Amino acid sequence: MQDHNRPPLLSIGDVALRLNVQTRHVRRLVAERRIPYIKWGHLIRFDPDEFERWLDGSRQPHAG
Repeated sequence: MQDHNRPPLLSIGDVALRLNVQTRHVRRLVAERRIPYIKWGHLIRFDPDEFERWLDGSRQPHAG
């Protein structure tokens, strides 16, 4: 059964655009297993909800 309410998976290019970095940097994060990803055959995709949680967890507290 397909869940039509889930947002589509993100590509490496989508994540790079969101982080304002080059795709090469995202590929390095994947290779170092520093970002959650889904490997589907030879494709790398990212769950948008999981990506946002990872991004929120990467925030550093304000020093002030």
